[in-house]
Amino acid sequence: MTVTAIHQFIAGYARSDAISNEARVLQTFFRAWGYESDIFCEKRRILPEWRSRARDLSEAPAACAKGAVVLLHLSIGSASNACYAGLDCPKIILYHNVTPPHYFRWFQPAMALDLARGREQVKALAPTADIVLADSAFNARELVAMGYSQPAVFPLALDFNTLNKPPDRSYLRRFRDGRTNLLFVGRCVPNKRIEHLLALFAHYQKAVNPHSRLLLAGSWSGMERYYFWLLSLAREWRLRDVHFLGSIPQNALNAVYRVADVFVCMSEHEGFCIPLMESMVFDLPILAYRAAAVPETLDGSGVLVSRKDYPALAEMIDRLVRDLSLRRAIIERQQKRLARYQARNVDGELRARLAPLLEPAAPR
Repeated sequence: MTVTAIHQFIAGYARSDAISNEARVLQTFFRAWGYESDIFCEKRRILPEWRSRARDLSEAPAACAKGAVVLLHLSIGSASNACYAGLDCPKIILYHNVTPPHYFRWFQPAMALDLARGREQVKALAPTADIVLADSAFNARELVAMGYSQPAVFPLALDFNTLNKPPDRSYLRRFRDGRTNLLFVGRCVPNKRIEHLLALFAHYQKAVNPHSRLLLAGSWSGMERYYFWLLSLAREWRLRDVHFLGSIPQNALNAVYRVADVFVCMSEHEGFCIPLMESMVFDLPILAYRAAAVPETLDGSGVLVSRKDYPALAEMIDRLVRDLSLRRAIIERQQKRLARYQARNVDGELRARLAPLLEPAAPR
């Protein structure tokens, strides 16, 4: 079969979603190689402003009938998974991890069911793929445990160009006022353990640095029960200057990275963790809990901790803020990690991984 198209399937399509962003990066590569390349998703799960950039899932079977290779971004239970499984063409899986459902059972039972279904679908899809990729070694190990044979690691293909956008000046004015800013970026979801971050901030603000602020950037859409519980904790613990910023535009996100003094991550489940890489771009020292793919993402940089000893961690944050020699050393290690990542030949890696399925593109 002469391959003429490489199409991608995703569960949802949005502006700031990591998987959506990677799908766009890969689409750029595929089209540059000379292949047709579209992104398919259920229409109801495509943000209205992005519907011109993706096609409804119902159109996929006809588009993939002849000469197509399909790549599934596997991350949750989805109609896209079932559609992909039913296609009769060469197939690729790129596994981004399915968050364990137990984190969501109390706060969002419907999401917990989707995640449980997603884990079952991951197991069921094992025999269907000709090539299996995972975006971290942690994710690859999960696939092996679920019956996959020798998945290859293909780390996330990130586009750092958006981080060069001018920062929103209103955010700079609002938060650059002499207070120490601790930052976390990520969706407001239970596996991120934002309640543990609030507990750490309580020790830091009350016992170490009263002139401090916690900035939390990330959407809580669909997680309102968890979000309101976090607000109640902040009030109960009498925390000051805790800012849930929600989903903010890229220039505003760039601004909060710039005003931050330390990036703090207490998350317990990450398939990769893009904000850690973004923090490195802004020379922002990182303190993170050792869990899932976080150590792999940091790759010897940042400050990695194995216990959530909040008083000790509060003192460590203070050292990262005030001890300039330590701060410089941490940033230098992070710069080296970022340089290793950016030195990747993503185009070459991708071509090599997909080579068994691809032939030279047919002339147009």
